[in-house]
Amino acid sequence: MSNLSPQVHAALEALLPNRISTQRDLLDQHGQDESFHAPCSPDVVVYPVTNEEVSQIVQLCAQTRTPLIPFGAGTSLEGHIAATQGGICMDMSQMGQILEINSDDLDCRVQAGVTRKQLNAALRHQGQFFPVDPGADATLGGMASTRASGTNAVRYGTMKDNVLGLTVVTPDGKIIRTGSRARKSAAGYDLTRLFCGAEGTLGIITEVQLRCYGLPEAHAVGVCSFAAIDAAVQTVIEVIQSGISVARVELLDAAQMQAINQYSHLDYPAQPTLFFEFHGTSASVVEQSERVAELVQENHGTEFTWAVEQEAQNKLWQARHDAYYAARALRPGASGWPTDVCVPISRLADCIQETQRDLVEFDLLAPIVGHVGDGNFHLLLLVDVDNPAELEIAKIVNDRLIKRALSMGGTCTGEHGIGYGKLAYMELEHGAAVAVMASIKRAIDPLNIMNPGKMIPDNFLKDDS
Repeated sequence: MSNLSPQVHAALEALLPNRISTQRDLLDQHGQDESFHAPCSPDVVVYPVTNEEVSQIVQLCAQTRTPLIPFGAGTSLEGHIAATQGGICMDMSQMGQILEINSDDLDCRVQAGVTRKQLNAALRHQGQFFPVDPGADATLGGMASTRASGTNAVRYGTMKDNVLGLTVVTPDGKIIRTGSRARKSAAGYDLTRLFCGAEGTLGIITEVQLRCYGLPEAHAVGVCSFAAIDAAVQTVIEVIQSGISVARVELLDAAQMQAINQYSHLDYPAQPTLFFEFHGTSASVVEQSERVAELVQENHGTEFTWAVEQEAQNKLWQARHDAYYAARALRPGASGWPTDVCVPISRLADCIQETQRDLVEFDLLAPIVGHVGDGNFHLLLLVDVDNPAELEIAKIVNDRLIKRALSMGGTCTGEHGIGYGKLAYMELEHGAAVAVMASIKRAIDPLNIMNPGKMIPDNFLKDDS
């Protein structure tokens, strides 16, 4: 039963004829992301196609104090899209146009519903690509909203490094543009970075201006394994300190390697393993690979095997992208609770090893993968959600993981974001700065209609006047 008034329904029908839905299956789909967190369905789903339509919907929400939750592809991992207070889900999938590609300047502008793979298919014809790769074929608006990252971040950075500007509809319905196509600016507050990572709590991103990159002349992949995690991490530290410009370097623990061997039909040793990718000229790729092989040998790793054949590279990275499903297959019927932290790379081995001791202590299966080049790693806690004891153990392990990362100078999330799943750790990480964030939220969204219940704990948003 919808909590929206008939007047709001009628107004939406008038604004978007045949582009709203209250079908139960669709509502449920739009209230559940890829996480284990409890879903919360919206009252209605709407499908705008223009900035002006988004503005009109936002104005209606402001007039009626109706919560509004933006939806990209639904691939978030911390309950970002759950309609915790009901309201309207704004599905951006119909805003899927690539508006411009400026090849000479290596930038482009897209509507928020364009997906990463869709953009790269178009850029390929220009000899270019967009490098941020979170694994899922997420929308670029969603990736900007969650400040997404991925396997290429060690060389190309995250969304915050690659978003030049945004078009945003603010909570009062204004359409504003932040940033520009210039590669730098000293003009005013950096609103682009304010909205990039705000998780839809300050406005609706409708367009994204992005950096592009030339396709490398050559690329190759390499694989090596180690007897222990610390040797693998030490190798990566030395690779980075040596100035070797790796495009990707991924760490998979023994449990995750066992999982992908079974799921993707590979035959690597079930040991801590590094996956590398190198970009550059044909000569530089060989030089980089050979130098990394030397460092692997010095740290007692296995023989460094590398390949330039596209088929071999595709197989390797597809296996890495399928790591979630591979891990789930280790315990059929269990649910996956994905979580992540990020620490200074010098503390990464310590953080992983202490976490692995927790997993042994609590007899919990949780494969580990990491974007080891920037100190970020992920656990997939495999639990029976119908077993309260198991859920409690998973919560304890997750809590220890986050507090451990914070004690090491890290963060409660390197990629997944806050949503409502990690809301409890905002004050622990940021202290008094959360009050500043709450002041920004109240100033921009005084009615708290934009994705309420996310990012800022409710007690910081109460009016004490």
